[in-house]
Formats: sequence, structure tokens, C-alpha cells
Amino acid sequence: MLKRSGYLQKLRGALKRSRAVALLGPRQCGKTTLARELVGVESPNYFDLEDPESLSRLNDPKIALEQLQGLVVIDEVQRRPELFPVLRVMLDRKPLPAKFLILGSASPDLLRQSSETLAGRLETVGMGGFALSEVGIKHAGRLWQRGGFPLSFLAQSERDSFAWRKNFIQMFLERDLRQQGITIPMIALHRFWAMLAHNHGLIWNAAGPAGSLGVSEPTVRRYLDILTGVFMVRQLQPWHANLKKRQVKAPKVYIRDSGLLHALLGLKNEADLLRHPRCGTSWEGYVIEEVIRSVEPNDAYFWATHNGAEIDLILSLGGRLYGVECKRAAAPAMTPSMRIALEDLGLERIVVIYPGKQKYQLHKRIEVLPLETAAAGLQAIMGKSPAKKKTAY
Repeated sequence: MLKRSGYLQKLRGALKRSRAVALLGPRQCGKTTLARELVGVESPNYFDLEDPESLSRLNDPKIALEQLQGLVVIDEVQRRPELFPVLRVMLDRKPLPAKFLILGSASPDLLRQSSETLAGRLETVGMGGFALSEVGIKHAGRLWQRGGFPLSFLAQSERDSFAWRKNFIQMFLERDLRQQGITIPMIALHRFWAMLAHNHGLIWNAAGPAGSLGVSEPTVRRYLDILTGVFMVRQLQPWHANLKKRQVKAPKVYIRDSGLLHALLGLKNEADLLRHPRCGTSWEGYVIEEVIRSVEPNDAYFWATHNGAEIDLILSLGGRLYGVECKRAAAPAMTPSMRIALEDLGLERIVVIYPGKQKYQLHKRIEVLPLETAAAGLQAIMGKSPAKKKTAY
């Protein structure tokens, strides 16, 4: 299993600053493995809320938690949202004998009680599956095809990986969502998820899925928000500039893990993927996830006009805007959209990411970068070299 040293460093830094840290991400992305690097599963400070023994220990949570010292881990916290008021009491003690690391598979918006009762006490760290910086550029194709879930990426064969992803989707719908109190019929939500896969990377329009499922547009909007809240879907919001042009106001939707996207589309291997009509948008979504995770922008958007001008990704960094275009082509060239975006949006720079090896310029503010370079993060997108450390004497 690959070591997740970057996330471990983030967690330790957050725990040093904050009284409580929430490590949030999709099921099976490695949160539990990471937490066990900090607190052993045999420790009395470790609670797994899928373990009946841990659940029985928390029958009276205040008594169970108030005697503990050091770091306390509570895994799958979304199964017991009533714990949050007790955690608030634990975190307000002076002096503070224990800090808490809580692991969850739902966003703070879905766990309303956490944001209401732990405001100002809780720092959030997001976690996903493997990233390109963790597996290395030589495995970029495998990561795109299989996705970042560890058991999918590390499977012995393409067939095993595909079988794991299909089983993950089924179990996620049948069990995990129901454990979070979501009672939408599995068949309806599975059909909706498959529809999203066929519309991956496109502007969201509720009318089509609503008509196909025989439900209202607000209902499919709720389906979309649920899958977004459990980290399965990304809604990339549109950027609005003060222009006379008509700009797109609906979000784009992406299946966040490319491996799950391919499983929903029935793409079992690389050959199936490369000849599928959604191959280009699949690669676009894969690159967008890699860039957002490596750069960690203040905000991320896309931009499009009704006349056809479009930028795949706009990043807000330090009060400035940067554009990112994802081109699965041998030698990307300058496009009218890039010129329009530079003029109309005041972008600091546009980076075009492609699967090649060479780095070259299209314009003094437009540069083509290999995926490997762009995945290095902030410096690549902003066009700056990392600052040299000063030697202390």
C-alpha cells in the first residue's frame, strides 16, 4: 500500500493548530488506514462506529470520552450525528485533556450538526483517493482508467479492478447511503448516477434526467446534491464577469473519480475507454481533479458564454485568476476561447495541460504544460519557481 505522507503531514499540522479535526472523504479512500497511523485500533482512544463494541462503549458518550487523554479518533462519525453536542462539551474543557480526530464520508453541509455545534472548534481536512503525485507519472494512465480508490488502483488485473468498482457502487447505494438516513430507492439513484456519467463534463440541465426518471426537477436537484455531499460528484460552478456577453449560469457536473465514471459507463479496460465518445471529457475531469487537489485554490470555477467561448477551469489564488485548459491532444494550439478569456476576464495566466512531454509557450501569458508538471501544484500554475531556502548561519 502506498504511504499517504502528504495527508499525514496535513493532519498533524491541523491537530497542532485545532482542538478537533474532521478528515472527510469518500468511502474506501484510505481515511481509516491514515488514522491508524496516529492511533492504533487496539487503543481505548479509537472508536469505529461500524464496530458493535465501539458502539456499545459509546452508549453513554460523555462518560466514555471525558476520561480519555491525548488524541481520540472517532471513525464513521456520520453514523452517530448525536455525538456532536457531546464533542462540543469535550472541546470546551480547560485545560483540554484530549483532541479529537473524526472521520466521515459526508460533507459538512450534509452533517449540519457538525457545522452548528463545532463552529470555531473544528478544522476540516479533505481526503481523496490516490493522486498522481503519490503514484508517479508512469502510472498516470492506470490512475485515469482505474481511478484513485486504493483497492481499485492496486487490483491485480483490470478485471478485478472493474469488479471492485461495480461492487463498490452497488454497496454504496444499498448500504452506505441508507446508513446516513438517505432513503431514496436504490434503482432510481443508480439510474440517475448513470445519467450523470453520460453527461460528465457537460452543463447541468435538470429537465432531461427529470423526464427520464419521471420525477420533478427539484427532486433530481436533490439527487445531485446528495451525490455531491458524499464526494461522488463535483459541481463546478460558473464564473460570472461583468460583460455584455451572455454567460452560462448553470454548473458543470463531473463524476469525481474517473474509475467510477468508467464503471458507470461500462468501460472495462483501456481499449473500451479510448474508443468511447466520452473519452475526452473523462480525461478533462481527471485533470481537473488532479489540479484542484494539487493547487488547493481558494475557489474553482469554469467559464463559458452562449457564443461558445469557454475555459475548463478558473482558479482563484491570492486574489488573482488563473485559467486551466485540459487538452487531450498531441500538440495543443491557441484557440479563440483563450484569446477571449485573456481579454475579457483579466486572467493572470492560462495553462494548457496535455498528456505530452514538452513544455512550450503559445503566448506570453499562455503556456502548455505536461500533466506531470501541472500536477506539481501551485508553482506550475502560477508560473513561479519554488522559493530557495535561506541558509541560517
